[in-house]
Amino acid sequence: MTTSAVRTACTGRATAVSATPAVRATPEPAASGSRAPSRLRALGPNWYAAVMGTAIVPAAGTVVPVRPPHAVLAGVWGLAAVGLLVLLVARAGHWLRHRDRARAQLLDPVEAPASAPFHACTAMALLAVGGAALALRVPGAVGVDAALWTAGTAVGLVAAVGVPYLMITRHEVGPRDAGPVWLLPVVAPMVSAALGPPLAAHLPAGQPRATMLLGCLALFGMSLLATLLILPLVFGRLLFHGPLPVPATPLLFLVLGPLGQSTTALGNLADAEPGSYGALSVLYGVPVLGFALLWLALSGALVVRAARRGMGFSLTWWAFTFPVGTCVTGAAAVWRHTGAEVFGWLATGLYVLLVAAWATAAVRTLGGLFGGALPAAPR
Repeated sequence: MTTSAVRTACTGRATAVSATPAVRATPEPAASGSRAPSRLRALGPNWYAAVMGTAIVPAAGTVVPVRPPHAVLAGVWGLAAVGLLVLLVARAGHWLRHRDRARAQLLDPVEAPASAPFHACTAMALLAVGGAALALRVPGAVGVDAALWTAGTAVGLVAAVGVPYLMITRHEVGPRDAGPVWLLPVVAPMVSAALGPPLAAHLPAGQPRATMLLGCLALFGMSLLATLLILPLVFGRLLFHGPLPVPATPLLFLVLGPLGQSTTALGNLADAEPGSYGALSVLYGVPVLGFALLWLALSGALVVRAARRGMGFSLTWWAFTFPVGTCVTGAAAVWRHTGAEVFGWLATGLYVLLVAAWATAAVRTLGGLFGGALPAAPR
């Protein structure tokens, strides 16, 4: 786009450790010689989802018809920015002090399929914080967004190529392992495509601006086609192997990410070049949002089913935030380009859902942090 640990949204093989997102209350053991569990050692890349989910709240709040107070949105953005800085430092410390764990999260044939896709969340957290800064016009927003967009796009491209490469050459995966987290690496370029056009408006007219807009369109195509390859695997896994394990069920909301973000991307391109992308943004956005609502209803029903079976809080709950936020910005983009009030109301309703999900996930996450059950890494 998510106190417990996240793994992939799929069941594992009977002969190996499962690659399914699971909830474990016990933090990762520390390195030998330490009596107390190391919270830094248990830190995983999935924590960047909390930054993404926080940053999308103020960003989406700037495009809905009924806008929250700017001071409130700026305060939430400040939380996201601080969270990003803390996580960047903490993850650097994780690589320095617990390199064996960091390498296992990326390269281990059994463990990495659960954790490696979450490395793309680093890119999306950078992009989300930068894009929200520009949307809110915080002091120095253009410079902040330019730096974070550049860094996030570079990291996202590496993840979009590197994670599938590792899945093909190093990881042990099968048809039952396909899950929504597989979308994370290929969605990162779509986030760049969506947040690039507002930044391109600050470039000189002519070749610099046109080049960036065409680059965003290329990122859009890259991510969209890769998503179309993965979505049938995800639905096939559900259809032929049944619902995800109870703790993993919120990860179904990750499918909303590429749907809402691609609609947002074309809408923002249409804002920059109405003559070139205006009609395309509507012709694409309306049916894709229709499918997003279908998936939202299906995922919501499966979440209710999981709740009845005892689904407790885990970091997978952050999947309720960023993907829903992209649908808010996507619906708002269609509203801008059609004038149809129904899409404005749709964006508002989804924004209410986003705020409720974010508040719940944030409170429960803070409770886990102060209670000692978090951090937790994906398994």
